[in-house]
Amino acid sequence: MITPSSLLNGERTVVLLFVSTILYSVTNVLVVYEALGFCLLAVFALFVEISVESYGSTNPFKTRPGASSGIFLGAVTLPGLAVSRLIQLSRALSVNEVRPEDVEFLRLQYWATSTSCLCVLVFLCFIFRHDSNKPKSASFNSGWHTKFCISSIALFAALCCLSFAAKSSSGRYMALTLFWIVFHGLAAVKFFQHVLNTFPACASFGEALLVTTGFVVYFGDMFAFTIAKISKHLVSYGLRSITYGAKGSEISTIIQGMLLGLLLSPMLFKFILKKSEFYMISTNSEVRGHHERKRSIIFYGSLAFILLGIVPFWMQFVQDFPVHPFLWVLNFVFSEPHKRLSLCAYWVAVIFVSVLRFYNISKNSKIERILLRKYYHLVAVLMFVPALIFQPAFLNLAFGAALGVFLVLEIIRVWRIWPLGSIVHQFMNAFTDHRDSDLLIVSHFSLLLGCALPIWMSSGFNDRPLAPFAGILSLGIGDTMASMVGYKYGVLRWSKTGKKTVEGTAAGITSVLAACSALLPLLAATGHMFTQHWLSLLLAVTVSGLLEAYTAQLDNAFIPLVFYSLLCL
Repeated sequence: MITPSSLLNGERTVVLLFVSTILYSVTNVLVVYEALGFCLLAVFALFVEISVESYGSTNPFKTRPGASSGIFLGAVTLPGLAVSRLIQLSRALSVNEVRPEDVEFLRLQYWATSTSCLCVLVFLCFIFRHDSNKPKSASFNSGWHTKFCISSIALFAALCCLSFAAKSSSGRYMALTLFWIVFHGLAAVKFFQHVLNTFPACASFGEALLVTTGFVVYFGDMFAFTIAKISKHLVSYGLRSITYGAKGSEISTIIQGMLLGLLLSPMLFKFILKKSEFYMISTNSEVRGHHERKRSIIFYGSLAFILLGIVPFWMQFVQDFPVHPFLWVLNFVFSEPHKRLSLCAYWVAVIFVSVLRFYNISKNSKIERILLRKYYHLVAVLMFVPALIFQPAFLNLAFGAALGVFLVLEIIRVWRIWPLGSIVHQFMNAFTDHRDSDLLIVSHFSLLLGCALPIWMSSGFNDRPLAPFAGILSLGIGDTMASMVGYKYGVLRWSKTGKKTVEGTAAGITSVLAACSALLPLLAATGHMFTQHWLSLLLAVTVSGLLEAYTAQLDNAFIPLVFYSLLCL
């Protein structure tokens, strides 16, 4: 039975505070339709989460054990971030610091993101309602709930049309734009199903929704720009709106191409294996070892073919590199050899010492793994803060390279590629906790992306100097101090069943505010203007700290994005 207290648990209350803060900050008429759409999406997501959780254990998908559905949080995080960036760019547009085209591109990204979330929410409603093998839920079968769903979809579509109709009188332009947005939604539903079915018990609904929406919008931008380059005549028919802002820097193009190549390489590897019939299993150890070596050669060969052949060709096509992209990277690194090579040497030394030390501790100590891994959050602060202040462009490239290495190692671990597969699997198991599984280990990805995404998203106009530090501050300092203080001194718990304590949350919030106080004078000395009001900073730190205390989701993924969104306001 659904009680009033269960309708607004701790996580939902914090998410509502996050949504309300963004909506309260909307003062520019340029963002009014997007704000209304975001409000409607939040209400619909809350309704879907309550309805889905009313099923209890009757879940047609196998989601991560111990986690709530997270639908509400997962559905509003990226759209909320897009609205925050729109508010930020509208400030810049009023003083002519950005082009109107930049705002229009971000507006398109917002509606693509929101539509992707909305389509996944509708899909969840449909799946839970029409699952004939499960008992029916009253929340999905009552007539007014059905009318509410249909009305929400229709009103959302109307707001989207009004938003673009106010900017263009061309019916063809608007039709192509709406088609492109709907295409994002359909792709998100398909990819959402693929994630939950391919990686069972690895993610909650909210986590899968966040990953799905991010991937679809990120690679949809690549796809749109590639099409526009292939058929330039399409630009005059309305695809020009999709390509606004799509052509980023050389570094962003290199990172996009590398990620796409790494995600496609397992598909090519699997295709070649099927054609070569190397799925054959033999009981003879010598024959089996021979097959493993052949399998390994195929994997590394297909990986090299994509990364050295297909991906550089795409990079040069869309970005017009004057030289081969890998030569461009070498030229970029050696353009300031003393600073950048010294920074690389510093990173290697820190990584070597920390991994060697913590790996030995993890094997011989009885300290909880989740607490032990917080030391890596502190290592992230030592590595990334100096680089972000003095070498931000090089740090962007380094984040992309690190993400590529992580992806390659995870593919090798999952596919058990000889000879590194078992070694990597054994090593990574020393740092896993209850949120990871044998099938997929994601904690190191979430930590890296949690630190990198605010920095990547701050490229271009940014009038909030603390925004790029959102991930480093919230994860490297706030989350770490909350865990350590809560583990050693925590007494008052936020809930009867949870482990998070009031003392830990207070320590996390206080430590982030102290770090901001120390960081701001340093940023001012390097030429940054302080434009962050202390009241808004306190609100951003408090909301992200409370989210860490209450959420049962993978907090490394959500907290930096929420903190970044609030810092941009």
